[in-house]
Amino acid sequence: MNYKPILIVAGEPNSIFLEIFFKTLKIKKFKSPIILIASQNLIKLQMKKLKISMKIKILNLDKIDNYKLNNKVINLVNVKYNTKKAFEKISSKSNKYIKESFEIALKLINNKISNKLINGPVSKKYFLNNKFLGITEYLAKKSKVKNIAMLIYNDDLSVSPVTTHLPLKQVAKKIDKKLIKNKIVLINNFYKNKFKKKPSIAITGLNPHCESIDRYNNEDTKIIKPLVKYMKKSNYRISGPHSADTIFLKKNRKKYDVIIGMYHDQVLTPMKTLFEYNAINITLGLPFIRISPDHGPNEKMLGKNLSNPLSLIKSITFLDTK
Repeated sequence: MNYKPILIVAGEPNSIFLEIFFKTLKIKKFKSPIILIASQNLIKLQMKKLKISMKIKILNLDKIDNYKLNNKVINLVNVKYNTKKAFEKISSKSNKYIKESFEIALKLINNKISNKLINGPVSKKYFLNNKFLGITEYLAKKSKVKNIAMLIYNDDLSVSPVTTHLPLKQVAKKIDKKLIKNKIVLINNFYKNKFKKKPSIAITGLNPHCESIDRYNNEDTKIIKPLVKYMKKSNYRISGPHSADTIFLKKNRKKYDVIIGMYHDQVLTPMKTLFEYNAINITLGLPFIRISPDHGPNEKMLGKNLSNPLSLIKSITFLDTK
């Protein structure tokens, strides 16, 4: 059986993504052919700036099934993007380019060319324009899917926030049993299908020490604890609510495959402290496998050729299967 290609949408043009993409192809060999969806013009400008040389093979979108692809060259679906500079300030200028890139990727997936997608970072401020909390939600809308989960995956420990890129003051209003249950089911099914195992899951509380001074509105007691009890009876390997300030201690975290938190920074801060670039962001619930390296555009590092490609290497490696 041939390996299906891995589609990569480069995303925001003014980011470190193409730099780490170039480095990744030079550092590691992959069995799956990689198809990059990006601007040839932009690639050439950034190669020149970063003093990198690689051959580019332009692919005809209508004949993409006929190519015999390998990763000795950059297999490129060229998307028009007009710029004379390798890097500019992030703005709405790139919105049309990014939107067209995702549309091409989704078209290739719908045509069964691939079921593997990686995307580079985008600007939430400009591209998503407050219409979506993140690319996770953007792709869910495009795929007509309602139940999704963000899983920050590492071989030793993964984390998942129940609410994603949501302002902290709105988190408590969004927490309910149905939302948390949906995340648990998606994560459990993912581990069973991908790794043939039932994961051990810990759930944090929302409040410090899982306590609240508001006895009429204690989410930990009234929402999370009863749900954990219910899921245990339904044969899930789950425990909680746990205090978020101690669950990541070594003796505690080693008991679990996944820690689910109530909000983004509650679990992503300790995760990145522990593993730095050695983690990938997987969207669960889509009709295809979507991964993004766990980093943003990182404007401060543009053009310096100092960015670490480990997260992209891990992302491609995860998808490098038949």
